[in-house]
Amino acid sequence: MKFIYKLFLVSLIVAIGACDTDLDLQQDPNSVAPENASINDLFNSIQLDFGDAFNAAQASGGRMSRMYHMGSFTYQANTSPSAFNFLWQRAYADLFPDIDALLELTEANGLDVHSGIVKTMKAYVLMALVDNLGNVPLSQAGQGTDLISPTADNGADVYAAAVALLDEAIGQLSSTSAAGPSNDFYYGGDASKWVKAANTLKLRAALTTRLVDSGAGSTVSSIVSSGNFISDISDDFQANFGSQRTNPNSRHPLYNNHYELGDGDYLSNYYMWLLRADKERENGSQLIDPRIRYYFYRKVDASYGLDPTVYSCLLGLPESVDDTRFTPGHWEAINPRIPYCVAWDDGYYGRDHGNGSGIPPDGPIRTSYGLYPAGGSFDDNSFTDTRQAGTTGGQGAGIFPIMLSSFVDFMRAEAALTLGTGEDARALLESGIRKSIAKVQSFESLDAATIDRTVVNERTGEETNIREVYVPKAEDIDEYVNYVLAEFDGGDATAKLNAVMKEYYIALWGNGLEAYNLYRRTGMPLGMAPTEEAAPGDFILSFFLPASHVNRNANANQKTLTERVFWDDGSARTY
Repeated sequence: MKFIYKLFLVSLIVAIGACDTDLDLQQDPNSVAPENASINDLFNSIQLDFGDAFNAAQASGGRMSRMYHMGSFTYQANTSPSAFNFLWQRAYADLFPDIDALLELTEANGLDVHSGIVKTMKAYVLMALVDNLGNVPLSQAGQGTDLISPTADNGADVYAAAVALLDEAIGQLSSTSAAGPSNDFYYGGDASKWVKAANTLKLRAALTTRLVDSGAGSTVSSIVSSGNFISDISDDFQANFGSQRTNPNSRHPLYNNHYELGDGDYLSNYYMWLLRADKERENGSQLIDPRIRYYFYRKVDASYGLDPTVYSCLLGLPESVDDTRFTPGHWEAINPRIPYCVAWDDGYYGRDHGNGSGIPPDGPIRTSYGLYPAGGSFDDNSFTDTRQAGTTGGQGAGIFPIMLSSFVDFMRAEAALTLGTGEDARALLESGIRKSIAKVQSFESLDAATIDRTVVNERTGEETNIREVYVPKAEDIDEYVNYVLAEFDGGDATAKLNAVMKEYYIALWGNGLEAYNLYRRTGMPLGMAPTEEAAPGDFILSFFLPASHVNRNANANQKTLTERVFWDDGSARTY
């Protein structure tokens, strides 16, 4: 990820890299002594690296949880010991040393808002490292040549240290009159919003560890009772992108992936189907998710009847979503309703989970990322190619959804159902859905030219605009919400939790880490798409330690992919 400020940081490094020619120096002349660093520039660097770390931490889990397409036939082939080298470098070589250097400066000068912000960021990344990798170094890390082979700390201890950092951050942010940073990309230096973010990350930690922490319910209840957490869209913790294409490219990486000239990644057929056709009315028609035209952009209006050579169906090309002749036999036991090869027949075309076959010339028909969260295009049934050198839609001005108010409502609903916190899970489920839809619809201004475009209404023959034809109305949203609530009301305890987890999973679009965590924590949503192959190997419960760490650290030993992180007690069903 490259934010617009990255080049400014490069200029900074060049400027401060000038050194004295005295050959008797005891300090590296190309390094910056903390007392000589610019607080604002160092803070910029930390923010950029934090965004990079979030993206690196969420991608692989998103593929495991079917949010993104997994392009390998087996789980193990989907990853390697080098997969997390980038996250490791961002965390241990860039982000954490910069945070330590900044804290020396800010705490010496009473800049408590700066300190609280970077401690919150460090806490999040520490938890994300554990969530993906298990045990990682902390207590012996960051000592340079004094200790070049730090040992790993238990994941539970790293989580505890992260929560302690959050407590420190909350204390500093809550009791200071110091000015916040003027270049805060997230909350504009508003200490009160950072307090809400830090408290919410504590709530997240408690819920994530609820299977192994008997005090998790009390922690959640205490934070909720305080009222000082992310509860409104205006509080959302997100990284914001710009629309500049070059010098530097400040756009969302998913926009770059699909709106330049390359084909872009395959989207997950299962995830698209979940929004397009999972929910059925009593008359058999599909209840389409109100967010679908914001999440995905279709390049074609039909998924079948095209040149057979552009498809990647391994067993044969179905003629419709109801054609099951080629559906893998093992799908029947998981969820026979999921169509094979395509997501749905009206142009939603990606790839099935675990399809690692060769790439046919299907770039012109692949469904693209949409307006939310990538800053792409709203799907207005124009069915045009998105590969237009980054000139269409929201031009990449999207977000990384790190922790949104809708997420918090779903977490609270889960806690109510599993930890007995006493809250109304049904009301929180409804609130989470409505907040998620409102958040997504707030992106309309990024592609106003499309949404306000004049069209002819096919039913009436009258001139209108895209907003009137394709933007969901209040009654559409109400129908969706009422459908989900009816499922919740009619289900047993498992069905109620599944209803919450499915809606949380849908709202998480763009945050694969939370999707991966909820799946390992609950085994839900139930009936998720199986892999293309009947025997894909063991599901990845945590990823390999980075090769860059294992190969250079005498105290590091590689782990297995079936090793559970400390908070996963194995009670949830995974496949």
